[in-house]
Amino acid sequence: MTDEIAEEAYQFMRAHLYGKIRFGEDRVDIRVAPTASGHLVASVMVAMLRSVDTVLELPDDSDDALVLQVTLEQIDENGPDGAICDRWCIYHGEPPDVRWARMQIDAARFKGYFIDGQALMRENPFASQEGALCKELNSSCQELVIRAARASGEHLLIDPKVVGVDPWGIDARAQLGIARISANPALASANNVKPWLTEQAAG
Repeated sequence: MTDEIAEEAYQFMRAHLYGKIRFGEDRVDIRVAPTASGHLVASVMVAMLRSVDTVLELPDDSDDALVLQVTLEQIDENGPDGAICDRWCIYHGEPPDVRWARMQIDAARFKGYFIDGQALMRENPFASQEGALCKELNSSCQELVIRAARASGEHLLIDPKVVGVDPWGIDARAQLGIARISANPALASANNVKPWLTEQAAG
């Protein structure tokens, strides 16, 4: 595995926060959200928590998909992990199930390569500033977000809301789901977010 493949797999994962989850003999739709620790979080069924072999297919099981072997840890939305459950709701809306899980990525397969899960679990150094960044971008930079999304990923967004900011890009929620505006190379500082977005919007 090369660093380039791991980077491509990470960016692909962040651009596809929806897909299928396989557990036991079942395979159902799922949506996930990133957390500051690098784990994923999801609203889950009891049977998923009991499974010892759980796989995410993002966005499906095609040859071009990203396949993640994950370990699920049940968390309580009314406990200390409530904030990351709320984060999922900010990304995706009403949860389909009443139970929640934090997901550790153990390993991945992408484009014929096997990838160590740790390479895809990146802590967000902008986490303490993320709320303020989202608020600023949503209050004064919506048009920049629309233009940057169109220029970088051909996303046509209507009334987008920025819900996540990290060194590797921005997540914007729109009518059809989450659009990822990727930053490559990664942003060195939270202060670089707005200038970078302006540059992306210019095409």
